[in-house]
Parts: sequence; structure tokens; C-alpha cells
Amino acid sequence: MNSPRTTLYRDKHNARLMGVCAGIADYTGINVFWVRLATVALSLGLGWPILAYFVAGFLLSKKPPHLYRDESEQKYWQGVRQSPQRTAREIRAAFRDIDRRLAAVEHHYVGNNPRLNAEIERLR
Repeated sequence: MNSPRTTLYRDKHNARLMGVCAGIADYTGINVFWVRLATVALSLGLGWPILAYFVAGFLLSKKPPHLYRDESEQKYWQGVRQSPQRTAREIRAAFRDIDRRLAAVEHHYVGNNPRLNAEIERLR
């Protein structure tokens, strides 16, 4: 089952016609101008993308109004959709950094307080 944040939607808030190009731009992280330009160019050259646009316009759901809290959350989910493995590596690296910093804080407080050090060792 897909998360609502990893689903392709029509973006009616930023729409010009049906919101399909705006939804694709939101999903991929590409500027909506370039998605629209590519859609127009392909439609003029091939013809079938205009039919695909209208089919997608009828099949895709509208984007929920409060899908992301802020711009950084939107960028995060675009990264997840583009490369889940890279996002998982970045999260693991962030947790390793937090763990390293927490160990340094623990060492600072425990190293200067023998009574606290003894209590922690007794609990282990």
C-alpha cells in the first residue's frame, strides 16, 4: 500500500488546466514550467500525449490540501520517491551522527563525574 505522500496526484492548486503537469512536477521535483513545456512539445510532435493528459486528468485523484507541513517535508518526500535507497542512507548517516554526538556528550558528563560513571556501570 502506498503512502499518501508517495502517490501521484493532480495538483489543482497550481493547475493551469486539470493539474496533471503540476502534479507530475510535485511528484518528481522538476519545475512545473519544464513539465508543461515538455507536454506541449510532445503533444505538438506526437499528438497522443494530449490524450494521455486528459486520461490522467480523469484518473488521478486531487492532491489533499495539507499533504506536507512545509517546503522541507515536500523536498524530503520528493527525494524518497526519486531514490528510496539514497534517502535511507542519508537517514542512517544522520542517526550515526546523532549517536556519535550523544556519545561525546555522555563521555563529557560521565568522565567528569565518577559517581555518575559508577552508577551507569552498575545499571549495565
